[in-house]
Amino acid sequence: MRWALVKVSLAVTAMVVVAFAVPLGLVIREMARDRAFAGAEREAAAVAPALSITTDRAQLERVVASAGSGTDMAVHLPAAGEQPLDIGERRASDQDVAAVRELGRASTSTVPGGSALLQPVALSSGEIAVVEVFVPESAVTNGVGTAWAVLAAVGAALIVGSVAVADRLGVRMVRPAQRLVEGAHELGEGKLGARVPEEGPTELRLAAVAFNSMADQVVQLLANERELAADLSHRLRTPLTVLRLNAASLGDGSAAEQTRAAVEQLEREVDTIIRTARDAKPQTAAAGPGAGCDAAEVVRERMAFWSALAEDEGRKWRVAGADRPVRIPVARADLAAALDALLGNVFRHTSEGTAFAVDVHNGEDAVIVLVSDAGPGIADPETAMARGRGSGTDGSTGLGLDIVRRLAESTGGDVRIGRSVLGGTEVRIWIQLDGRDRPPRRRGHRGSVRRRRTGRGALSFNRSRSLP
Repeated sequence: MRWALVKVSLAVTAMVVVAFAVPLGLVIREMARDRAFAGAEREAAAVAPALSITTDRAQLERVVASAGSGTDMAVHLPAAGEQPLDIGERRASDQDVAAVRELGRASTSTVPGGSALLQPVALSSGEIAVVEVFVPESAVTNGVGTAWAVLAAVGAALIVGSVAVADRLGVRMVRPAQRLVEGAHELGEGKLGARVPEEGPTELRLAAVAFNSMADQVVQLLANERELAADLSHRLRTPLTVLRLNAASLGDGSAAEQTRAAVEQLEREVDTIIRTARDAKPQTAAAGPGAGCDAAEVVRERMAFWSALAEDEGRKWRVAGADRPVRIPVARADLAAALDALLGNVFRHTSEGTAFAVDVHNGEDAVIVLVSDAGPGIADPETAMARGRGSGTDGSTGLGLDIVRRLAESTGGDVRIGRSVLGGTEVRIWIQLDGRDRPPRRRGHRGSVRRRRTGRGALSFNRSRSLP
């Protein structure tokens, strides 16, 4: 690419120089010729007044000597007898002189060593004399060679300058392209951190932006694959919770003990799979572009599932705000998994008979889902929200809250843990409706309170529900 630009610049500049230099050189040559003949015309005009007054040879010789330069001028007078009278050295032929005398207008003729200007002058007697001024070839070409040399030097300088500029531009274009190639090779070799500086011409900057976006997407896809393995394993904990609770109601007996032991073993294996799949995994978003569902419908569906188990355990439950459609930019399966994770934690970490509730608040730019219970609460929300870590007191992996957090952050929202009005834990999921178009904002400390703009349409809560 670099040498191609240099060759194109060389060809274009050479054509431009030739197109301008050749006509300009011809004009300079014509100007030199016109200048030489204009000087000859002035010399001839200096003799005309004397010829109109006298034809005396001695006087005319003095006039010719004073007006001309050496032997460059001659005067051809009409014949006084048989022979014409000539003053000075004749160079033009008799035919040329006779033609000028007959036509009465100036002309030029080619003579050895240059050209002769023949200028007719009317005498007092009414006859025509001819003044001849010799213009040597050196006078016609005087300064032309120097001017042509200057033009050639200027043209060569322009060509060299254009080649140098084209070479620098080529380097400016080639270097970003080389970096792009190197970045592609590094990415192909498995170096997922390879990125390309966004510099150079507009097209290469756009190519660098597209490459970096592609690399980020590759990292995202690989991370999502690992997330999927962990999430699918984590979703097994919901039916496992039901099995464990049902096994607890089997009573005594060897079969019941074996069933409970098998369920506990299965839970441990699932936890092992989750930790293995999520080990050293980068943070990713949960929902892809275009994902969306009706949050109210998903809440009603999942509460219908958990209500049967709640009745068996004597738990009171409540759903609010799910009577109208609430569209959110989250995949249905992801929202269902997040709700199952939170409700499963309620059943697993609170005693039988503990009440719980799910509230949905629909605002102009965000939707809030609150899952609260009347249990003992979470003593350390920050540890509970830590990625891939549990509280360390009940064997929890902490991945359920992590699933919820990733779902919220994929829309530009977040998750907060606080004290509910029921007396236990309240998990608030803030789902931003237009978060994908907003620049990333700085997040505060986990579990802290952040004031948000409220507007017409109810993102206003009871003060007793506010997080500490």
